Amino acid sequence: MGRVPRWLRPLYVQVLIGAVAGILLGHFAPAWGMDAKPLGDLFIRLLKMMVAPVIFTIIVLGIARMADVKALGRVGLRTVVYFEIVTTAALAIGLAVGHIVQPGAGMNVDPATLDASAISGFAKTAASQSLADFFLHIVPDTFVDAFVKGEILPVVFLAVLCGCALAHAGSRVQALTAVVEQVSDMLYRIVGYLMYLAPIGAFGAMAFTIGRYGAGSLLPYLKLMVAFYATCFLFVFGVLGLVSRWAGIGIWRLVVYLRDEIVITLGAGSTEPALPRLLQKLEALGCDRSIVGLVVPTGYAFNIDGVCIYLTMALIFLAQALGIDLTLGQQLVILLVGSFTSKGMSGVPGGGFVALAATLSSVGTVPVAAIALLLGIDRFMGEARAVTSFIGNAVAAVFVAKWEGKLDLQKARAVLQGTACDPALTPELSPGSVGTHQAPAATTYGNR
Repeated sequence: MGRVPRWLRPLYVQVLIGAVAGILLGHFAPAWGMDAKPLGDLFIRLLKMMVAPVIFTIIVLGIARMADVKALGRVGLRTVVYFEIVTTAALAIGLAVGHIVQPGAGMNVDPATLDASAISGFAKTAASQSLADFFLHIVPDTFVDAFVKGEILPVVFLAVLCGCALAHAGSRVQALTAVVEQVSDMLYRIVGYLMYLAPIGAFGAMAFTIGRYGAGSLLPYLKLMVAFYATCFLFVFGVLGLVSRWAGIGIWRLVVYLRDEIVITLGAGSTEPALPRLLQKLEALGCDRSIVGLVVPTGYAFNIDGVCIYLTMALIFLAQALGIDLTLGQQLVILLVGSFTSKGMSGVPGGGFVALAATLSSVGTVPVAAIALLLGIDRFMGEARAVTSFIGNAVAAVFVAKWEGKLDLQKARAVLQGTACDPALTPELSPGSVGTHQAPAATTYGNR
Protein backbone atom coordinates (compact mmCIF):
# COMPACT_ATOMS: atom_id res chain seq x y z
CA MET A 1 0.00 0.00 0.00
CA GLY A 2 1.42 3.35 -1.01
CA ARG A 3 2.07 6.12 1.47
CA VAL A 4 -0.80 8.54 2.11
CA PRO A 5 -0.09 11.96 0.50
CA ARG A 6 0.79 14.66 3.03
CA TRP A 7 -2.12 16.90 2.04
CA LEU A 8 -4.57 14.07 2.77
CA ARG A 9 -3.30 13.36 6.29
CA PRO A 10 -5.02 16.16 8.28
CA LEU A 11 -8.31 14.97 9.72
CA TYR A 12 -10.29 17.99 8.59
CA VAL A 13 -9.31 17.33 4.95
CA GLN A 14 -10.53 13.74 5.20
CA VAL A 15 -13.78 14.87 6.85
CA LEU A 16 -14.36 17.50 4.15
CA ILE A 17 -13.83 14.91 1.45
CA GLY A 18 -16.31 12.59 3.15
CA ALA A 19 -18.86 15.42 3.47
CA VAL A 20 -18.52 16.42 -0.20
CA ALA A 21 -18.88 12.80 -1.28
CA GLY A 22 -22.02 12.55 0.85
CA ILE A 23 -23.48 15.72 -0.71
CA LEU A 24 -22.89 14.36 -4.21
CA LEU A 25 -24.46 11.00 -3.36
CA GLY A 26 -27.47 12.64 -1.73
CA HIS A 27 -27.99 14.96 -4.71
CA PHE A 28 -27.58 12.45 -7.53
CA ALA A 29 -28.93 9.35 -5.76
CA PRO A 30 -31.30 10.51 -3.00
CA ALA A 31 -32.49 7.00 -2.13
CA TRP A 32 -28.93 5.78 -1.58
CA GLY A 33 -28.15 8.94 0.32
CA MET A 34 -30.97 8.30 2.80
CA ASP A 35 -29.78 4.71 3.15
CA ALA A 36 -26.38 6.04 4.28
CA LYS A 37 -27.92 7.60 7.41
CA PRO A 38 -26.76 4.78 9.76
CA LEU A 39 -23.12 5.66 8.99
CA GLY A 40 -23.55 9.15 10.39
CA ASP A 41 -25.71 7.96 13.29
CA LEU A 42 -23.18 5.29 14.24
CA PHE A 43 -20.26 7.74 14.36
CA ILE A 44 -22.23 10.21 16.48
CA ARG A 45 -23.28 7.42 18.84
CA LEU A 46 -19.70 6.22 19.24
CA LEU A 47 -18.47 9.67 20.23
CA LYS A 48 -21.48 10.50 22.41
CA MET A 49 -20.75 7.20 24.18
CA MET A 50 -17.47 8.77 25.36
CA VAL A 51 -18.84 12.16 26.40
CA ALA A 52 -20.11 11.29 29.90
CA PRO A 53 -17.02 9.35 31.13
CA VAL A 54 -14.59 11.88 29.62
CA ILE A 55 -16.40 14.81 31.26
CA PHE A 56 -16.60 12.96 34.58
CA THR A 57 -12.91 12.11 34.78
CA ILE A 58 -11.62 15.50 33.66
CA ILE A 59 -13.82 17.42 36.13
CA VAL A 60 -12.97 15.07 38.98
CA LEU A 61 -9.24 15.41 38.28
CA GLY A 62 -9.47 19.17 37.81
CA ILE A 63 -11.13 19.72 41.19
CA ALA A 64 -9.16 17.02 43.02
CA ARG A 65 -5.89 18.63 41.97
CA MET A 66 -7.02 22.20 42.55
CA ALA A 67 -4.68 23.71 45.12
CA ASP A 68 -7.35 26.09 46.48
CA VAL A 69 -10.74 24.42 46.77
CA LYS A 70 -12.29 27.77 47.70
CA ALA A 71 -11.34 29.00 44.24
CA LEU A 72 -13.96 26.63 42.82
CA GLY A 73 -16.82 28.89 43.90
CA ARG A 74 -15.11 31.95 42.47
CA VAL A 75 -14.50 30.26 39.12
CA GLY A 76 -18.11 29.08 39.00
CA LEU A 77 -19.46 32.56 39.68
CA ARG A 78 -17.25 34.18 37.06
CA THR A 79 -18.23 31.52 34.55
CA VAL A 80 -21.95 32.06 35.09
CA VAL A 81 -21.56 35.85 34.80
CA TYR A 82 -19.65 35.45 31.56
CA PHE A 83 -22.24 33.05 30.14
CA GLU A 84 -25.14 35.40 30.92
CA ILE A 85 -23.44 38.42 29.33
CA VAL A 86 -22.44 36.60 26.14
CA THR A 87 -25.72 34.74 25.62
CA THR A 88 -27.69 37.95 26.18
CA ALA A 89 -25.50 39.63 23.56
CA ALA A 90 -26.23 36.74 21.17
CA LEU A 91 -29.98 37.09 21.74
CA ALA A 92 -29.83 40.86 21.18
CA ILE A 93 -27.76 40.52 18.01
CA GLY A 94 -30.19 37.97 16.55
CA LEU A 95 -33.07 40.31 17.34
CA ALA A 96 -31.35 43.30 15.71
CA VAL A 97 -30.36 41.43 12.55
CA GLY A 98 -33.89 40.08 12.18
CA HIS A 99 -35.22 43.65 12.09
CA ILE A 100 -32.54 44.88 9.71
CA VAL A 101 -32.74 42.04 7.18
CA GLN A 102 -36.49 41.30 7.61
CA PRO A 103 -36.25 37.76 6.18
CA GLY A 104 -39.95 36.98 6.72
CA ALA A 105 -41.38 40.20 5.30
CA GLY A 106 -43.82 39.71 2.44
CA MET A 107 -44.59 36.03 3.08
CA ASN A 108 -48.13 36.85 4.31
CA VAL A 109 -48.75 33.43 5.84
CA ASP A 110 -52.26 32.78 7.13
CA PRO A 111 -52.01 31.36 10.69
CA ALA A 112 -55.10 29.23 10.01
CA THR A 113 -53.17 27.22 7.41
CA LEU A 114 -50.40 26.13 9.81
CA ASP A 115 -50.11 22.45 10.65
CA ALA A 116 -49.85 22.25 14.44
CA SER A 117 -49.48 18.45 14.39
CA ALA A 118 -46.09 18.73 12.69
CA ILE A 119 -44.56 20.39 15.74
CA SER A 120 -46.60 18.77 18.52
CA GLY A 121 -43.60 16.80 19.75
CA PHE A 122 -41.42 19.87 20.13
CA ALA A 123 -44.21 21.81 21.84
CA LYS A 124 -44.79 18.96 24.30
CA THR A 125 -41.08 18.82 25.15
CA ALA A 126 -40.97 22.59 25.56
CA ALA A 127 -43.92 22.49 27.97
CA SER A 128 -41.94 20.20 30.27
CA GLN A 129 -38.95 22.54 30.43
CA SER A 130 -40.11 24.54 33.47
CA LEU A 131 -37.63 26.14 35.88
CA ALA A 132 -38.36 23.60 38.62
CA ASP A 133 -38.02 20.66 36.21
CA PHE A 134 -34.75 22.07 34.91
CA PHE A 135 -33.12 22.12 38.35
CA LEU A 136 -34.60 18.77 39.37
CA HIS A 137 -33.20 17.30 36.17
CA ILE A 138 -29.66 18.17 37.29
CA VAL A 139 -29.84 15.57 40.08
CA PRO A 140 -30.01 12.01 38.66
CA ASP A 141 -32.23 9.32 40.18
CA THR A 142 -29.16 7.17 40.88
CA PHE A 143 -25.42 7.59 40.52
CA VAL A 144 -25.35 5.34 37.46
CA ASP A 145 -28.44 6.90 35.87
CA ALA A 146 -26.53 9.97 34.69
CA PHE A 147 -24.07 7.81 32.75
CA VAL A 148 -26.77 5.54 31.34
CA LYS A 149 -28.66 8.49 29.85
CA GLY A 150 -25.49 10.33 28.86
CA GLU A 151 -26.85 13.72 29.96
CA ILE A 152 -24.24 16.39 30.64
CA LEU A 153 -25.60 18.34 33.60
CA PRO A 154 -26.18 15.33 35.92
CA VAL A 155 -22.70 14.04 35.07
CA VAL A 156 -21.20 17.47 35.88
CA PHE A 157 -23.10 17.48 39.18
CA LEU A 158 -21.74 14.06 40.19
CA ALA A 159 -18.22 14.92 39.02
CA VAL A 160 -18.14 18.10 41.11
CA LEU A 161 -19.24 16.14 44.20
CA CYS A 162 -16.60 13.44 43.63
CA GLY A 163 -13.88 15.98 42.85
CA CYS A 164 -14.61 17.97 46.01
CA ALA A 165 -14.60 14.77 48.09
CA LEU A 166 -11.19 13.74 46.71
CA ALA A 167 -9.79 17.25 47.18
CA HIS A 168 -10.87 17.38 50.85
CA ALA A 169 -9.60 13.85 51.56
CA GLY A 170 -6.11 14.84 50.43
CA SER A 171 -3.28 12.29 50.52
CA ARG A 172 -5.52 9.52 51.84
CA VAL A 173 -7.09 9.07 48.40
CA GLN A 174 -4.03 9.82 46.29
CA ALA A 175 -4.07 6.28 44.88
CA LEU A 176 -7.73 6.64 43.84
CA THR A 177 -6.97 9.96 42.16
CA ALA A 178 -4.17 8.26 40.22
CA VAL A 179 -6.61 5.55 39.08
CA VAL A 180 -9.06 8.20 37.81
CA GLU A 181 -6.16 9.79 35.94
CA GLN A 182 -5.24 6.47 34.31
CA VAL A 183 -8.87 5.93 33.31
CA SER A 184 -8.88 9.41 31.76
CA ASP A 185 -5.78 8.54 29.72
CA MET A 186 -7.47 5.35 28.51
CA LEU A 187 -10.59 7.27 27.46
CA TYR A 188 -8.52 9.79 25.51
CA ARG A 189 -6.83 6.93 23.70
CA ILE A 190 -10.23 5.48 22.73
CA VAL A 191 -11.33 8.87 21.42
CA GLY A 192 -8.21 8.90 19.26
CA TYR A 193 -9.24 5.59 17.73
CA LEU A 194 -12.78 6.76 17.03
CA MET A 195 -11.63 9.92 15.26
CA TYR A 196 -10.44 7.82 12.34
CA LEU A 197 -14.10 7.14 11.56
CA ALA A 198 -14.96 10.84 11.28
CA PRO A 199 -14.84 10.97 7.43
CA ILE A 200 -17.27 8.03 7.22
CA GLY A 201 -19.59 9.70 9.72
CA ALA A 202 -19.55 12.98 7.78
CA PHE A 203 -20.29 11.10 4.57
CA GLY A 204 -23.36 9.38 6.03
CA ALA A 205 -24.74 12.52 7.70
CA MET A 206 -24.45 14.73 4.63
CA ALA A 207 -25.73 12.06 2.23
CA PHE A 208 -28.88 11.63 4.30
CA THR A 209 -29.48 15.37 4.75
CA ILE A 210 -29.23 16.21 1.06
CA GLY A 211 -31.03 13.02 0.00
CA ARG A 212 -33.90 13.65 2.41
CA TYR A 213 -34.46 17.39 1.96
CA GLY A 214 -32.71 18.17 -1.32
CA ALA A 215 -30.86 21.36 -2.18
CA GLY A 216 -33.91 22.85 -3.91
CA SER A 217 -35.90 23.00 -0.66
CA LEU A 218 -33.55 25.70 0.59
CA LEU A 219 -34.37 28.36 -2.02
CA PRO A 220 -37.54 29.86 -0.46
CA TYR A 221 -35.74 30.37 2.84
CA LEU A 222 -32.36 31.35 1.43
CA LYS A 223 -32.60 34.91 2.79
CA LEU A 224 -33.11 33.70 6.35
CA MET A 225 -30.34 31.13 6.08
CA VAL A 226 -27.82 33.57 4.60
CA ALA A 227 -28.69 36.15 7.27
CA PHE A 228 -28.35 33.55 10.03
CA TYR A 229 -25.02 32.21 8.81
CA ALA A 230 -23.70 35.75 8.34
CA THR A 231 -24.82 36.69 11.85
CA CYS A 232 -23.09 33.65 13.33
CA PHE A 233 -19.94 34.56 11.41
CA LEU A 234 -20.05 38.16 12.68
CA PHE A 235 -20.73 37.00 16.22
CA VAL A 236 -17.76 34.63 16.20
CA PHE A 237 -15.26 37.04 14.67
CA GLY A 238 -16.81 40.15 16.25
CA VAL A 239 -18.05 39.50 19.78
CA LEU A 240 -16.05 36.34 20.48
CA GLY A 241 -13.11 37.87 18.63
CA LEU A 242 -13.00 40.78 21.10
CA VAL A 243 -13.26 38.39 24.05
CA SER A 244 -10.49 36.21 22.65
CA ARG A 245 -8.29 39.25 21.96
CA TRP A 246 -8.68 40.35 25.59
CA ALA A 247 -7.40 36.93 26.60
CA GLY A 248 -4.37 37.47 24.37
CA ILE A 249 -5.31 34.99 21.62
CA GLY A 250 -6.45 35.74 18.08
CA ILE A 251 -9.83 34.24 17.24
CA TRP A 252 -8.75 33.21 13.74
CA ARG A 253 -5.78 31.23 15.02
CA LEU A 254 -8.01 29.57 17.60
CA VAL A 255 -10.54 28.60 14.92
CA VAL A 256 -7.77 27.16 12.74
CA TYR A 257 -6.43 25.23 15.73
CA LEU A 258 -9.89 23.69 16.28
CA ARG A 259 -10.59 23.09 12.58
CA ASP A 260 -10.86 19.29 12.90
CA GLU A 261 -13.47 19.53 15.63
CA ILE A 262 -15.34 22.33 13.83
CA VAL A 263 -15.66 20.23 10.68
CA ILE A 264 -16.89 17.28 12.74
CA THR A 265 -19.44 19.53 14.47
CA LEU A 266 -20.51 20.90 11.10
CA GLY A 267 -21.05 17.43 9.68
CA ALA A 268 -22.86 16.08 12.74
CA GLY A 269 -24.94 19.19 13.37
CA SER A 270 -24.18 18.70 17.07
CA THR A 271 -21.47 19.90 19.46
CA GLU A 272 -21.36 16.75 21.59
CA PRO A 273 -19.29 14.51 19.25
CA ALA A 274 -16.43 17.04 19.36
CA LEU A 275 -16.50 17.60 23.13
CA PRO A 276 -13.84 15.06 24.19
CA ARG A 277 -11.33 16.44 21.67
CA LEU A 278 -12.13 20.03 22.66
CA LEU A 279 -11.24 19.24 26.27
CA GLN A 280 -7.95 17.75 25.13
CA LYS A 281 -7.03 20.61 22.86
CA LEU A 282 -7.78 23.33 25.38
CA GLU A 283 -5.51 21.61 27.90
CA ALA A 284 -2.80 21.28 25.27
CA LEU A 285 -3.27 24.97 24.50
CA GLY A 286 -2.26 25.95 28.02
CA CYS A 287 -5.62 26.25 29.82
CA ASP A 288 -5.59 24.79 33.32
CA ARG A 289 -7.34 21.44 33.52
CA SER A 290 -9.55 22.56 36.41
CA ILE A 291 -10.83 25.51 34.35
CA VAL A 292 -11.40 23.44 31.23
CA GLY A 293 -13.19 20.72 33.18
CA LEU A 294 -15.63 23.18 34.75
CA VAL A 295 -16.24 25.77 32.03
CA VAL A 296 -16.65 23.66 28.90
CA PRO A 297 -19.14 21.01 30.12
CA THR A 298 -21.17 23.68 31.93
CA GLY A 299 -21.09 25.84 28.81
CA TYR A 300 -22.65 23.02 26.79
CA ALA A 301 -25.82 23.64 28.81
CA PHE A 302 -25.64 27.33 29.69
CA ASN A 303 -23.62 28.94 26.90
CA ILE A 304 -25.34 27.93 23.67
CA ASP A 305 -24.62 31.06 21.64
CA GLY A 306 -25.77 29.61 18.31
CA VAL A 307 -29.17 28.63 19.74
CA CYS A 308 -29.58 32.14 21.22
CA ILE A 309 -28.97 33.81 17.85
CA TYR A 310 -31.29 31.35 16.12
CA LEU A 311 -33.99 31.79 18.74
CA THR A 312 -34.49 35.54 18.32
CA MET A 313 -33.89 35.59 14.55
CA ALA A 314 -36.37 32.76 13.99
CA LEU A 315 -38.95 34.41 16.21
CA ILE A 316 -38.67 37.72 14.32
CA PHE A 317 -38.86 35.79 11.03
CA LEU A 318 -42.07 34.06 12.09
CA ALA A 319 -43.62 37.31 13.33
CA GLN A 320 -42.83 38.99 10.00
CA ALA A 321 -44.11 36.00 8.02
CA LEU A 322 -47.44 36.14 9.89
CA GLY A 323 -47.64 39.94 9.74
CA ILE A 324 -47.40 40.38 13.53
CA ASP A 325 -45.89 43.65 14.79
CA LEU A 326 -43.97 43.18 18.03
CA THR A 327 -43.77 46.11 20.44
CA LEU A 328 -40.52 47.10 22.18
CA GLY A 329 -41.87 45.70 25.44
CA GLN A 330 -42.67 42.37 23.82
CA GLN A 331 -39.18 42.17 22.35
CA LEU A 332 -37.61 42.86 25.75
CA VAL A 333 -39.76 40.06 27.17
CA ILE A 334 -38.47 37.80 24.38
CA LEU A 335 -34.88 38.58 25.42
CA LEU A 336 -35.67 37.84 29.06
CA VAL A 337 -37.56 34.61 28.34
CA GLY A 338 -35.01 33.51 25.74
CA SER A 339 -32.17 33.82 28.25
CA PHE A 340 -33.94 31.08 30.24
CA THR A 341 -35.44 28.85 27.55
CA SER A 342 -32.10 28.50 25.74
CA LYS A 343 -30.47 26.92 28.79
CA GLY A 344 -30.03 23.19 29.02
CA MET A 345 -30.98 22.48 25.38
CA SER A 346 -27.73 20.81 24.33
CA GLY A 347 -28.98 17.37 25.34
CA VAL A 348 -32.53 17.82 24.03
CA PRO A 349 -33.34 16.41 20.56
CA GLY A 350 -33.99 19.39 18.28
CA GLY A 351 -32.77 21.72 21.02
CA GLY A 352 -33.09 24.87 18.91
CA PHE A 353 -36.67 24.00 17.98
CA VAL A 354 -37.57 23.16 21.57
CA ALA A 355 -36.10 26.46 22.81
CA LEU A 356 -38.09 28.33 20.16
CA ALA A 357 -41.30 26.48 21.05
CA ALA A 358 -40.76 27.19 24.75
CA THR A 359 -40.20 30.89 24.04
CA LEU A 360 -43.29 31.18 21.85
CA SER A 361 -45.38 29.42 24.50
CA SER A 362 -44.11 31.77 27.21
CA VAL A 363 -44.38 35.03 25.25
CA GLY A 364 -47.72 34.26 23.57
CA THR A 365 -47.42 36.82 20.76
CA VAL A 366 -46.68 34.34 17.94
CA PRO A 367 -48.56 31.00 17.71
CA VAL A 368 -46.41 27.96 18.52
CA ALA A 369 -47.70 26.23 15.37
CA ALA A 370 -45.79 28.84 13.33
CA ILE A 371 -42.51 26.99 13.83
CA ALA A 372 -43.79 24.44 11.32
CA LEU A 373 -42.63 27.00 8.74
CA LEU A 374 -39.05 26.25 9.77
CA LEU A 375 -39.19 22.45 9.73
CA GLY A 376 -37.77 22.19 6.21
CA ILE A 377 -34.61 24.20 6.87
CA ASP A 378 -33.96 23.67 10.57
CA ARG A 379 -31.53 20.83 9.84
CA PHE A 380 -29.44 23.11 7.62
CA MET A 381 -29.38 25.89 10.22
CA GLY A 382 -28.43 23.40 12.93
CA GLU A 383 -24.86 23.23 11.65
CA ALA A 384 -24.32 26.98 12.15
CA ARG A 385 -25.92 26.80 15.59
CA ALA A 386 -23.64 23.96 16.64
CA VAL A 387 -20.41 25.46 15.29
CA THR A 388 -21.13 28.87 16.85
CA SER A 389 -21.86 27.30 20.23
CA PHE A 390 -18.76 25.10 19.95
CA ILE A 391 -16.44 28.05 19.30
CA GLY A 392 -18.23 30.05 22.00
CA ASN A 393 -17.41 27.45 24.63
CA ALA A 394 -13.78 27.24 23.52
CA VAL A 395 -13.46 31.03 23.87
CA ALA A 396 -15.23 30.88 27.26
CA ALA A 397 -12.63 28.45 28.61
CA VAL A 398 -9.76 30.60 27.35
CA PHE A 399 -11.37 33.76 28.78
CA VAL A 400 -12.04 32.31 32.25
CA ALA A 401 -8.56 30.73 32.36
CA LYS A 402 -7.01 34.13 31.58
CA TRP A 403 -9.28 35.81 34.14
CA GLU A 404 -8.15 33.32 36.78
CA GLY A 405 -4.48 33.63 35.82
CA LYS A 406 -4.40 29.99 34.75
CA LEU A 407 -3.69 30.40 31.06
CA ASP A 408 -0.13 29.72 29.89
CA LEU A 409 -0.21 32.47 27.27
CA GLN A 410 3.31 31.82 26.00
CA LYS A 411 2.50 28.16 25.41
CA ALA A 412 -0.86 29.03 23.83
CA ARG A 413 0.70 31.40 21.32
CA ALA A 414 3.41 28.89 20.49
CA VAL A 415 0.82 26.15 19.89
CA LEU A 416 -1.39 28.40 17.75
CA GLN A 417 1.57 29.60 15.69
CA GLY A 418 2.70 26.03 15.13
CA THR A 419 6.06 26.44 16.87
CA ALA A 420 5.18 24.16 19.79
CA CYS A 421 4.88 20.41 19.30
CA ASP A 422 1.46 18.98 20.09
CA PRO A 423 1.96 15.24 19.47
CA ALA A 424 -1.23 14.10 21.12
CA LEU A 425 -3.51 16.03 18.83
CA THR A 426 -1.75 15.95 15.49
CA PRO A 427 -3.98 13.97 13.08
CA GLU A 428 -1.00 12.51 11.25
CA LEU A 429 0.14 10.55 14.29
CA SER A 430 -1.33 7.38 15.67
CA PRO A 431 -4.04 7.56 18.32
CA GLY A 432 -1.73 5.76 20.68
CA SER A 433 0.14 9.01 21.22
CA VAL A 434 -2.95 10.51 22.83
CA GLY A 435 -2.66 8.46 25.94
CA THR A 436 1.12 8.93 26.04
CA HIS A 437 0.74 12.68 26.11
CA GLN A 438 -1.99 13.00 28.70
CA ALA A 439 -0.35 11.48 31.75
CA PRO A 440 2.47 14.04 32.06
CA ALA A 441 -0.02 16.80 31.23
CA ALA A 442 -2.18 15.84 34.20
CA THR A 443 0.86 15.81 36.47
CA THR A 444 1.83 19.28 35.33
CA TYR A 445 -1.59 20.68 36.16
CA GLY A 446 -1.57 18.92 39.48
CA ASN A 447 1.61 20.76 40.51
CA ARG A 448 0.26 24.22 39.74
